[in-house]
Amino acid sequence: MSSFLIIFFIVYTALNYYIFIRGWQAISHIPFLKPIYAAIFSFSALAYIAARILNTNIPDLLYDILLWMGSLWFAFMLYFFLFILLIDISRLLNHFFNIYPSFITNNYPAVKFVIIISVILISCIVIMAGYFNTRIIKVNYQEIEISKKASKLDELNVVLVADFHLTPVNNRGLCKEIVEKINALNADIVLMPGDILDDNVSMLKRRSIAKSLSEIKSKYGAFVSNGNHEFIIGVDEADKYLNELKMNILRDSTMLIANSFYVLGREDRSITSFTSKQRKSLKNILNDVDRNFPVIILDHTPSGLDEVVQENIELQLSGHSHHGQMFPLNYITKMIYKVSWGYLKKEKTQFYVTCGVGTWGPPVRLGSDSEIVSVKIKFVDKEI
Repeated sequence: MSSFLIIFFIVYTALNYYIFIRGWQAISHIPFLKPIYAAIFSFSALAYIAARILNTNIPDLLYDILLWMGSLWFAFMLYFFLFILLIDISRLLNHFFNIYPSFITNNYPAVKFVIIISVILISCIVIMAGYFNTRIIKVNYQEIEISKKASKLDELNVVLVADFHLTPVNNRGLCKEIVEKINALNADIVLMPGDILDDNVSMLKRRSIAKSLSEIKSKYGAFVSNGNHEFIIGVDEADKYLNELKMNILRDSTMLIANSFYVLGREDRSITSFTSKQRKSLKNILNDVDRNFPVIILDHTPSGLDEVVQENIELQLSGHSHHGQMFPLNYITKMIYKVSWGYLKKEKTQFYVTCGVGTWGPPVRLGSDSEIVSVKIKFVDKEI
């Protein structure tokens, strides 16, 4: 936990310092703006950290203001950084090649001020568009064939949904809307690979933010594996609450469903960062599994795919990546994961990674959508 926080604070502080200094330089010729700029910037940059530290020790309204402001700041920080970086690259090119026209070089202070106002306005428009895009929850469809083996089923209607990140930002209204869309799909089973909760459990309970989860309807129930954010907020308390909401929690464990297939839920890889424990090896978990039946794995983070392939698992469902959530971060997640979003087949194993139904940090999506995935599984009498 300590190393995670140290890295976070170093990166967060460095980015904010870079943005602050460039903004300060842009208004250097307008002294009366400096204290206003410093106050607004400091409040924005510290709001999220203050909300997380103070949490239930402050009134709900103040917590919500800090959380909303701090969450949105992550989006502004990203786009401010990108715009300023592009501007600094152009300044570097101008230093060597004198590419700026005379109207810029002759009016440099005024141009800098116009640029900072333009960057703020463009960022506001982009982030507003991303916010509205986030609130449009799409249902995407995927058909998958799995070897039938000893299964008694011919078809299975699965709803895959992950990364709710339920907080006062992704709140009770959003949770209710997600559940209504899930129930409209008439699922046989709902599979949820992690990051369902993302705030203090006592607050979520008191404010009924996650209550609608108990209204999910499906033939075989809803099954959850832990994500990294369950570990961040306290995994045992989070899982206890999810159990109260009628979720079936699988922690490096399995369940045989309808005497036809197994659901296997793995602990998230972050377990070692937040506890003194290690997650079990897949081979160890499979010791109690009858491999005459197909196996569907829930593993929050889509890493270490080779281990799953080596065990000839039929299907793994994951989340976590958010497919970058905000452009151009999707290019980074594509480099990190073999599949950042969508379907992948590797030898006999099939993978599907959902980009999530909620958001972490800012409720903003650009370059990805909030999605629920309707997965139609066909059990076929052949080797896939």
